[in-house]
Amino acid sequence: MRRLLARFVGDECGATAIEYCLIAAGISIVIVTAVNGVGSALNTKFSDVSSSLK
Repeated sequence: MRRLLARFVGDECGATAIEYCLIAAGISIVIVTAVNGVGSALNTKFSDVSSSLK
């Protein structure tokens, strides 16, 4: 039982997977924020063009 517990504590495969998931989540949050900002800016530009054409 002690060997099993020591092997479980020493195994770092799960920790590496969690680290990669956290990195991917951080990158996706940055991408969503950037796309949202660009979308708002484009919406404003298209509104300005639309009002200029009218």
